[in-house]
Amino acid sequence: MKYIIDSVVLMKQAQQFCPVYASIDILQEKWVLHIIRQLLKGSSGFNEMSRAVGVNSVTLSNRLARLEELGLVSRRVESTIPPKTSYTLTAAGLELEGVISAVESWGRKYIREDMFCVPA
Repeated sequence: MKYIIDSVVLMKQAQQFCPVYASIDILQEKWVLHIIRQLLKGSSGFNEMSRAVGVNSVTLSNRLARLEELGLVSRRVESTIPPKTSYTLTAAGLELEGVISAVESWGRKYIREDMFCVPA
């Protein structure tokens, strides 16, 4: 654990690249892991994903554009009327399945339902 903390401090102080810091910086952005988790289930359309994840369309559009820019998500537009857009994870995005699985395992082990309250 000391190594991770030292890497983050080093990154901030010396502006050196740290893959842990950079990865956390990408994944910590609100809704990103929810979007990735949804796409791990398979290809998804924009509206379908918005409903499944519970994120508004502006935020979802911004996050998907960023994930596409980073090479984690691929976008496909079908030339139908109206056009249909679908999103899938790239090979790099699919590799995050282990991260999601680790978070799920940790949550099942340490988080109880009474610790987490979803607002009505």
